[in-house]
Amino acid sequence: MPDLKLTQHWSPSFDIRPSHFAVDMLVLHYTGMRDAATALERLCDPKSKVSSHYLIDEHGTSYQLVQESHRAWHAGDSHWSGEKDINSLSIGIELVNPGHELNYTVFPEGQMIALENLIADIRTRHLIPDHRILGHSDVAPFRKRDPGELFDWHRLASKGIGLWPIRKHAMDTNKTALKLGAESTQVAEVQRCLAVFGYQLEKTGRYDTDTEKVVIAFQRHFRPNQIDGIFDQVCADKLLDLLNQIE
Repeated sequence: MPDLKLTQHWSPSFDIRPSHFAVDMLVLHYTGMRDAATALERLCDPKSKVSSHYLIDEHGTSYQLVQESHRAWHAGDSHWSGEKDINSLSIGIELVNPGHELNYTVFPEGQMIALENLIADIRTRHLIPDHRILGHSDVAPFRKRDPGELFDWHRLASKGIGLWPIRKHAMDTNKTALKLGAESTQVAEVQRCLAVFGYQLEKTGRYDTDTEKVVIAFQRHFRPNQIDGIFDQVCADKLLDLLNQIE
């Protein structure tokens, strides 16, 4: 493993991780700010009451802000696989990127290499399965979009980090695609499968706005070339593939 160089830049925004929680999740974010200096200032400002364990700038410089033994305040109101206290279960990594509200851009090569090295190092200390390496938008689909559709999840998976669909799947959408307003047992089954995978979603049989937002989060991570909130055969094939990988 390449040497990991970290710059300590401690944040006061943390508390004790409860002893009965074991770290088994990574949550990736983008900062949504214009540069690293602005992001560091906010993440280390006691008034902001937000933090992450690590931050990686555009050039690959990695900062440690909170000890892994402590609970950083990065996930907020989030859920995954029935768990609500995501901060207690996870390590949060912020990637410097202006985000959707400024000038959202691809994540540079140096930043991605540094992220891969950091995750590999973290996993020498914590048992974190691939299906629990997630984006903020996965654990908070009703309010977050980061790290977004320009983040290269496929690349990470090719390095043995995280999940990605690997089997053949449909190439086109179909006429029976489910969308907002639909109501059927098929919708209920889609909701059930998304919840089994981990997303916070109630099985109602109605394709409501919550379902649409969860589908958008799924697409943002696993089908980033088309994010429309419509659950078509491409989404169905990818979701089944992913579920089969975590059986």
